[in-house]
Amino acid sequence: QVQLVESGGGLVQPGGSLKLSCAASGRTFISNTMGWFRQAPGKGREFVAAITSWNGGITDYANSAKGRFTISRDSTKKTMFLQMNSLRPEDTAVYYCGLRQGNAVGRSADSYNYWGRGTPVTVSS
Repeated sequence: QVQLVESGGGLVQPGGSLKLSCAASGRTFISNTMGWFRQAPGKGREFVAAITSWNGGITDYANSAKGRFTISRDSTKKTMFLQMNSLRPEDTAVYYCGLRQGNAVGRSADSYNYWGRGTPVTVSS
């Protein structure tokens, strides 16, 4: 089993920054991909960014995140981060961490096997 715990969400003004963390524990697999998704009220779960555990950490970003968000993992590969800069009101959502076996980035939420409970991010003045 894999456990994922997100942290770092909160209230921030437009243009501000937040750094989210996702700590993985349990049987996380030798090769895996971790990703960030978000879900705004009344909307579906939306891909934000993903990173693999091997090959130097291949990354992929949604167009809405490119140039503003940076995904990374620590040296243990069990903690993932999302540095979010230049935040906008439309970034308001619950942010979820997902993990799936294998070393290929993926944008489909259905392809991730494990999920955290989410951390809320509100961008408002």
